[in-house]
Amino acid sequence: MKFLVLGAGLQGSAAAWALLQHDGVERVTLADREVGTLAPFLEASSDRRLHQVALDARDLSQLAALMPGHDGVLCALPYYFNQSVTEAAIAAGCHACDLGGNTEIVVQQEEHDGEAARRGVSIIPDCGLAPGMVNILAAEGIRRLDRARSVKIYVGGLPQHPEPPLNYQIVYSLEGALDYYSTPSWILREGKAVRVEALSEVESLEFPAPIGTLEAFHTGGGISTLPFGFEGRIDTMEYKTLRYPGHAAIMRPIRDLGLISNLPVRLNGKQVVPRDLFIAVVEPKLLKPGSPDVVVLRVVVTGMRGGKEAGVHFNLIDYSDETRGLTAMMRTTGFSLALTALMQANGTISAVGVRTPDQAVPFQPYVEGLAKFGVRIGVAEV
Repeated sequence: MKFLVLGAGLQGSAAAWALLQHDGVERVTLADREVGTLAPFLEASSDRRLHQVALDARDLSQLAALMPGHDGVLCALPYYFNQSVTEAAIAAGCHACDLGGNTEIVVQQEEHDGEAARRGVSIIPDCGLAPGMVNILAAEGIRRLDRARSVKIYVGGLPQHPEPPLNYQIVYSLEGALDYYSTPSWILREGKAVRVEALSEVESLEFPAPIGTLEAFHTGGGISTLPFGFEGRIDTMEYKTLRYPGHAAIMRPIRDLGLISNLPVRLNGKQVVPRDLFIAVVEPKLLKPGSPDVVVLRVVVTGMRGGKEAGVHFNLIDYSDETRGLTAMMRTTGFSLALTALMQANGTISAVGVRTPDQAVPFQPYVEGLAKFGVRIGVAEV
């Protein structure tokens, strides 16, 4: 199998590393604007199957020219490239998957379903952690019940050693996190899709030591199109982000004061975007190289089975691989993307067209594949 990974950032590099752990992979091409420097864990592997190539993804002709000859394309670029990558992959006859993160773009990708199916191509958006892994788990929980009534999903990427004032460090993209904090979240209430404000409806949850008490609040984009797929069939469905207690109380006024807005303001005769300034000031304080992280996940599906109240619970606590330099967020997000691409290429995922992970990715091979990478999901039926 030959794969093309677009984007040599944290998640793209992690996905490339995961692909290289598979004996059936003949070649991995890692494409980025800048070449010559690899993530330390890729550099240390010295794997001759890994090749770098320069790519400006804004150049659609250059993007299209790279795809032929690959069994799968993995997009770890910012979400606004996903539509053009989808179109190029279908034209080239390549399977493709991406990290998603923007529900409106996923809807646009789904418009190419017929064309992808005619070409025998599988396109799967939203293949990271959330959206991605959580969608697959939620769908499996629903399948295991005769009648699912409630799906509650909680996910957080956290520092193992939190420091005030935010008790948070950047584990993927600060810009992405700010999008989630400012975008309303789609949920199901009484079976209907409605939007609720981000950073709202804070609740406390308990996790095993040393995690302890965390707070959960609504954020946008975490489950993408999942509520629309189950509208009218599930009474309650919601996604909440996990943080250490007090985080939402700090971020809410920052947002409400307009400090993370994308609307330009005039300052000293110049147009300034508040979010750009916020990121420039705050990001250096939240970038903590070498500080280990942890990913915490809980998916709770409840309803009826055999005429009795029943539920299916999924749990994951994954720690960074400090020996290799792979963060927990890279392991859970980048590895999920790589595993999806492998299953597309080897035929484990048989559906063609544009399908979301809950529709296309088989649960058992996915969970078993993650376990081979040391990412272990606990499942309990109650």
